[in-house]
Amino acid sequence: MNTPQLRTTDPRHRATLRWIVAITAITLVFDGYDLVVYGTVVPVLLRDPSQIGHLTPAQAGALGSYALIGVMIGALIAGAVGDHIGRRRVMLGGIAWFSIAMGLSAFATDMTVFGVLRFLTGIGVGALVATAGALIAEFAPPHRRNMYNAIVYSGVPAGGVLAALLALLAPGGDGWRLLFLFGATPLVLLLPFAVLRLPESPKWLLARGDAVRARDVAHRTGVPLPDVVETTPDENEKKAKVGYAALATRRYAWATLLLGLMSCSGLLLTYALNTWLPEIMGQSGFGKSYALLFLLTLNGGAIVGGLIASRSADRLGPRPVIATTFVLAAVSLGLLTFGLPLGVLLALIATAGVGTIGTQVLIYGFVSTYYDTVARAAGVAWCAGFGRLGGIGGPLVGGALMSSGLSPRDAFHVFAGVAVLGTLVTCLVPRQAPEPSPSTAATGAPASPAADGASVLAHE
Repeated sequence: MNTPQLRTTDPRHRATLRWIVAITAITLVFDGYDLVVYGTVVPVLLRDPSQIGHLTPAQAGALGSYALIGVMIGALIAGAVGDHIGRRRVMLGGIAWFSIAMGLSAFATDMTVFGVLRFLTGIGVGALVATAGALIAEFAPPHRRNMYNAIVYSGVPAGGVLAALLALLAPGGDGWRLLFLFGATPLVLLLPFAVLRLPESPKWLLARGDAVRARDVAHRTGVPLPDVVETTPDENEKKAKVGYAALATRRYAWATLLLGLMSCSGLLLTYALNTWLPEIMGQSGFGKSYALLFLLTLNGGAIVGGLIASRSADRLGPRPVIATTFVLAAVSLGLLTFGLPLGVLLALIATAGVGTIGTQVLIYGFVSTYYDTVARAAGVAWCAGFGRLGGIGGPLVGGALMSSGLSPRDAFHVFAGVAVLGTLVTCLVPRQAPEPSPSTAATGAPASPAADGASVLAHE
């Protein structure tokens, strides 16, 4: 069967891809915003018991982890249903859920209510993070998927930059509540556009056996599909594994474990630094403005470096590029323990942003192209969900280090060790298996070497 490459010269496809990239990227901006905005208000909550009650550093770390537990659960739920009910429904539901919970957090007056709302916010975030990569992988040109994924997932550090900037402008006292209220704006500014402009994936429809609707969506969006052989699946074909069940097969099981550990390492570094970097730098003698400057530099470096690295990932393959960025993280975090001039510190923190947050952007792109259509949402969800164990541990590890009285130098040494572990795990990930064609996926037939071009072009 001849499988056409995705033709981005089709104006319908270009327009559809622009809308999808814009909607998913803006959505993930608020994931990053939620991640960093808590870190920016931690110093206020620690020093002002009138806000949500008296907090210790350990309790503040626990509150940061509640949202990440929610993200893990939300991602795993999205993976469980995303390959069955479609990407569009999960995205729309996640935007609404996240926005409402984020807005309500602005009105919390005690630690318990605030913690519950942080958990609920995380559920919405997890659904969005787990689904965005699956959408991009099925609409973007195969040989540019890493780049488009990097653009979309760069919304996470961009949201971090936005949170840090708004935190600098926010008034003291109850000003932090305005920061959380801003997080509810996607409900009115983004969701209506998503309802109108976000299509369902025609490849997912085809894989689920709805060839008629798949052709209709493909015609409207300009996404070409291979010829489909209309067949009636027999009983064995009907039992083809979809979603999480596919991840447990011999084809994917070992790689799935390693990809989860990669994500776990990347997210531990991402959440630990975004939550505790302002406080660590504050204890090192830098004032609030300098501490937030470091946060801006960390996320800004992740955006620029992640986009540059994604171009290399499209040419060389994502695995060696991710291993390299993990090494950059280990080296830069280790060098931060020396008493260096401010300019050098900023350069090292920007490099650390590439090696931590930027690495996680590349990991999401890697995972979304590693799995075929019937397992893609589950694969990205596993990466986002299981990886959140590292994200949950990040604020807790940072809180424990701060509470123990260890110096910032010791914290950076711990984080550098995690980056080394991420490098080793990345090197063990096997090459991806060929993706079965959508026609066989639609009927549940065994995998064929003739893929939709992803497995071949992903390494170009």
